[in-house]
Amino acid sequence: MRQYHKLVRDRIPEIIEADGKSCICETLSDEDYISLLDRKLNEELAEYQESKSLEELADLLEVMQAVVKARGWTLEELEQVRADKAAKRGGGQF
Repeated sequence: MRQYHKLVRDRIPEIIEADGKSCICETLSDEDYISLLDRKLNEELAEYQESKSLEELADLLEVMQAVVKARGWTLEELEQVRADKAAKRGGGQF
C-alpha cells in the first residue's frame, strides 16, 4: 500500500473505499495538525502558482480557513486584522 502522510479532504477515504481500495486514517494532535496544515498551505500555493486556476486558488483559501480555525481564530478576526491593516497602510491594490 502506498503511503502519503498528508492531509486530505474529509470525503477522500470514502471515495477511495468506494473505488474498492483501502486507506488508513489517523487522528492527529493539534500540533501535528497545524504543522501539516502549514505544509498543505505551501503545497496548495505551489499548485496555484503552477496552474493559475481559480480551482487551486479556492483550495488555497480552504486551507487558509482551516489554519484560522485550527489556531483558534475566527474568519471575522482575520477580516478585522486585514481591514485594520488596510486602513493604516492602504488596501491590497498591489
